[in-house]
Amino acid sequence: MTKHQKDLNKLCVHTITTKPWSLEESLEHYAASGIGGISVWTDAYAEMGPAKAGELIADSPLEVVSLVRGGFFPKATASERAKAIEDNKRLIEEAAALGAPLIVLVCGAEPTQSLSTSRAQIQTGIEALLPLAESLNIKLGIEPLHPMYADTRSAVSTLNQANDMTEAIQSPLVGVVVDVYHLWWDERLEAEIKRAGDKDYLFAYHICDWKVPTEDMLNDRGLMGEGCINVPQISDWVSQAGFSGFTEVEIFSHRHWQSDQSEFLEKIIKAYHTHA
Repeated sequence: MTKHQKDLNKLCVHTITTKPWSLEESLEHYAASGIGGISVWTDAYAEMGPAKAGELIADSPLEVVSLVRGGFFPKATASERAKAIEDNKRLIEEAAALGAPLIVLVCGAEPTQSLSTSRAQIQTGIEALLPLAESLNIKLGIEPLHPMYADTRSAVSTLNQANDMTEAIQSPLVGVVVDVYHLWWDERLEAEIKRAGDKDYLFAYHICDWKVPTEDMLNDRGLMGEGCINVPQISDWVSQAGFSGFTEVEIFSHRHWQSDQSEFLEKIIKAYHTHA
């Protein structure tokens, strides 16, 4: 096996990255390119359902790395919080149907209350999921988001906060997700990655780049090498922390979605070798 093939075996692409493709097309093209993993967004199987999607994935050579995404626990009322927990329980069952070992949690925030209150609701929500997660052996990965999303998308903005919450919950099924887009700016990042690795709850690693200038704070992520993030350095920190899982490419980009997706996939593979 060549180094190129070995590297691609540990490359995962999120279905949202090649959003114009159906799940069937993503599976076909990723596999044909030698990519080893796929992380599945819920929109990719919305019409066919998780059971059918799980069958398609099982019939492919790809390994399903995660289901994206659960979370959004903080709400202004108890009834809304209870509904969010039920929604996440359903997602745990869908992850099991897909064969996905992990759900990525975009934890949410409620702008009418303090961030600390939202973080407490996030922890309570995750703890409420543990009995079902344990019965189905599904891991829950807390993904800190960039502080620009602290209004509604996530009250967890740093890896330190995610690590603290993980350690407070004390379950082997709860860990953290490192996404360079959200965390590259944090001066404590290397130490916090090591902390997660030392405690064996570094569950996933996502890469892309931060374009300069960024034209859309949600849907203008760059391909690795297109921006200012030192992805190779962060990859080294993740590796040194003992992480041996997939490197996952997760790019939201109107610009790239409008391009030829086969050509884009070739660019992803090239950037993975050169800038990851």
